[in-house]
Amino acid sequence: MFEFDFDAKAYNKVHFIGIGGISMSGMAEILLSKGYQVSGTDNSDSHIVGHLRDLGATIYIGHSPSNIGDADLIIFTDAIAPDNIELAAARESGACVVDRASFLGSLMRNYRNSIAVSGTHGKTTTTSMIATIINNPEMNPTILLGGELDSIGGNVKLGTNEFLLTEACEYKANILKYRPSMAIILNIDEDHLDFFKSIDHITDTFREFVDNLTEKDVLIANNDDEHVRLLAGACRGSVVTIGIDSDADFMAKNISFDSLGYPSFDLYAEGSFERSLKLGVMGKHNVYNALAAIAASYSMGVDRDLILEKISSYGGVHRRLELKGFMGNIRVIDDYAHHPTEIKASLNAIRNSTNENVFCIFQPHTFTRTKILLDSFSEAFSDADRVIIADIYAARELDNGEVHSRDLAELIRRRGYEAVYLGSFDEIEEYILREASNHDTVITMGAGNIYQVGTNLLNRFGADSQKAI
Repeated sequence: MFEFDFDAKAYNKVHFIGIGGISMSGMAEILLSKGYQVSGTDNSDSHIVGHLRDLGATIYIGHSPSNIGDADLIIFTDAIAPDNIELAAARESGACVVDRASFLGSLMRNYRNSIAVSGTHGKTTTTSMIATIINNPEMNPTILLGGELDSIGGNVKLGTNEFLLTEACEYKANILKYRPSMAIILNIDEDHLDFFKSIDHITDTFREFVDNLTEKDVLIANNDDEHVRLLAGACRGSVVTIGIDSDADFMAKNISFDSLGYPSFDLYAEGSFERSLKLGVMGKHNVYNALAAIAASYSMGVDRDLILEKISSYGGVHRRLELKGFMGNIRVIDDYAHHPTEIKASLNAIRNSTNENVFCIFQPHTFTRTKILLDSFSEAFSDADRVIIADIYAARELDNGEVHSRDLAELIRRRGYEAVYLGSFDEIEEYILREASNHDTVITMGAGNIYQVGTNLLNRFGADSQKAI
């Protein structure tokens, strides 16, 4: 097992292949703060890369064997292909080469308490909710977030070695490389089927993750998810459950939604009514996320009044049902949803906030996911009035011609919904400007770069685009 100790200084120069990634950039910033020399490569420049450059990192745009220089530790992300020329040179260089998850797992062991938020859906939101609660001078946590949260100034917050809060993704069974003192499992669903063989394979991976917890550790588990509920029973540590539909340690009852789609509910903690709460984010799925954040914070001993005050004031993280602005009375929202379950949850949240037309602009993410879950995707848009399908965002994959966005648009139409495939952002923007009317909602959806459509629409609409009339 790879070991990395802040104090031992066994490495001096650390190079990141794929440094612009949300997780990689956060770890790079932590190492910069600890006095390490950091360099890294990415395919394109960005504000995240620019921030690291301002902090003293040496940044290269475009991969080359020469980029690794004399680095003695080289970290690469999952998005890097095995035959990448820079990764190949790294492995021949004699330096220590580790993947992102192995390094994050070793990094976690430098902190007295580590909180890992896992599950197929909701990791970034739940992590940002916990961050909002525990980000105070007394706890002063280090936070690694899979999105950008205004209250911490981005995707990373530097703190002491007492607390580390991070997301824990199951892709390629990466969660098995982590040893947190508190693990949160929000849900288990079919995803990343380019790696996992089945839902049973995914569940077995999470079961092994739970098996790695010790008697001293804590598991926060969603009791409404049948897969999570079954494996939680085998945990050696303390188990704290959350739920809406089943008995749990922390429950939300009497859920209702206001005209903006924001939920209110009665919070029950350990069998007793605690108080009524209202969230500042949309959707029933965020009630689950809030329950997990509350349960985790209670288990850490955070003051109860502070927990409930902070969770009520939480306003969301970028790219999770984020209100981007208005084109007159047309609301423009952006969301990261790229799985059928997430699409359903986000559109249901939108539907709870309006009786007018909902235009969903969806960019499928990866050819593998689109092909394997094609039927499920086609059934996920029932709460949208019109669906616009953009080209598939390839991410780490190559197009082998087996699936196309036209296939998804056609299948959605067969389900009885209105759907169209449009191959360019310009075509999508023209369609929205032509078809959307007062009080309609436009939501861009996907894990790629589809958010640019919303930004472009607001810019094209004009200077008054940020004003709701």
